[in-house]
Amino acid sequence: MISLFDLFKVGIGPSSSHTVGPMRAANRFADSLAGRSDVAQVRVTCYGSLAWTAQGHATDKAIILGLCGESPQTVNPDAADHMVADVATRHSLTFCGKVIPFNPDTDIILDKDTVPPVHPNTLQFEALDADGQVLELARFCSVGGGFIVHEEVTEKAGYSQPDVPFPFTSAAQLLDLTEKTQLSIAEIVMRNETAFRPRAETEAYIDHVIDVMMACIERGMTQTGTLPGRLKVRRRAAALSQRLQERERANTKSAHGIMDWISLFAIAVNEENASGGRVVTAPTNGAAGIIPAVIRYYRDFCEDTPSDSTRQGLHDFVLTASAIGGLFKLNASISGAEVGCQGEVGVASSMAAAGLVAALGGTPAQVENAAEIGMEHHLGMTCDPVAGLVQIPCIERNAFGAIKAINAASLAMHGDGKHHVSLDHVIRTMAETGRDMSNRYKETSLGGLAVNFPEC
Repeated sequence: MISLFDLFKVGIGPSSSHTVGPMRAANRFADSLAGRSDVAQVRVTCYGSLAWTAQGHATDKAIILGLCGESPQTVNPDAADHMVADVATRHSLTFCGKVIPFNPDTDIILDKDTVPPVHPNTLQFEALDADGQVLELARFCSVGGGFIVHEEVTEKAGYSQPDVPFPFTSAAQLLDLTEKTQLSIAEIVMRNETAFRPRAETEAYIDHVIDVMMACIERGMTQTGTLPGRLKVRRRAAALSQRLQERERANTKSAHGIMDWISLFAIAVNEENASGGRVVTAPTNGAAGIIPAVIRYYRDFCEDTPSDSTRQGLHDFVLTASAIGGLFKLNASISGAEVGCQGEVGVASSMAAAGLVAALGGTPAQVENAAEIGMEHHLGMTCDPVAGLVQIPCIERNAFGAIKAINAASLAMHGDGKHHVSLDHVIRTMAETGRDMSNRYKETSLGGLAVNFPEC
């Protein structure tokens, strides 16, 4: 089991694997050397996808913040750029309690030639003494969703958890547990979570995650201007929000009105993500808008939901979504650099579809069916960010992923849960498709729209 505390991380944009993961790795490396007085220099090397899209995904910024002791969940997004600029100007940073020389242009190396042996998102940290001798060396893999593991540790070994009462590693096992115990998927996940923390703590964290998601939507719907980066992409959420509110005040009906709101919610989140704002990995930053948009749809537009059960419904949503996301993480990947955008947008859409069915009172079989439908129609999606920025086509993909999730939930709710292709089949297919996919389409900006879009 992978805990919802791991799948839903509060952090900053624009990328969970390229920003949140590297910041956590740099922070962990700094912590490991706390108290060392002989460190005179730090050198960081990025390999693979991290090297190819470092500037667009703010990997260099994340590394600097992490080395300075900042963590994704607590760093102030509004102060982060100033901190990074200060390091770049002074050519120094505070590390292990003392100021050491650090020039981001030379001490962060982007190695685009060396193929990392374990994972395409690999970082190497070196601490050197005054004579240039390496005191400590550590290599981390940023494996998606903000997860990091030491390169020498197998990925699954990095997810060790205390024993839980209802272990499962496949959708088939999960459904079997619901049948034997007559518990919902959400109840099974909650009982597993409470095996290593109080129920109140889990509930409080779910509330916190939802609050951060909703705050991100609200902020995204008010911000204007252009997003960072050379594409100068104009923010659209604020203008779209104003138009939709005007339409409501005029009592003008639209055949696809609710779809417009769902798209707005997703776009608002991912514009915040693209600007380095506070978001929740759900399960990644690149797909951070899908689950919040569908949660907001459940909260605001599902009128048949009793108001007194909305909080429980929201909790069931998150708990159920975490079960589905954990299965993808455990048996395939949620990293765009490893399996393409199907591993980010597809997984988020699958999680959202499952969560919505659970919140609306669907059966475990219908939940599994919705999750299967959600991913089945994202298979083969490549990751081709233009200019290495999490903007085109990433922002709009979240809007489409949210709509697909709701459609998948609706189809599943109209059925009895019986279907031919299982979620386990789809997860296996997604993993195989990702392995077969050309590396050019795995978050390197070397294929697809990233090379065919004529930048001005």
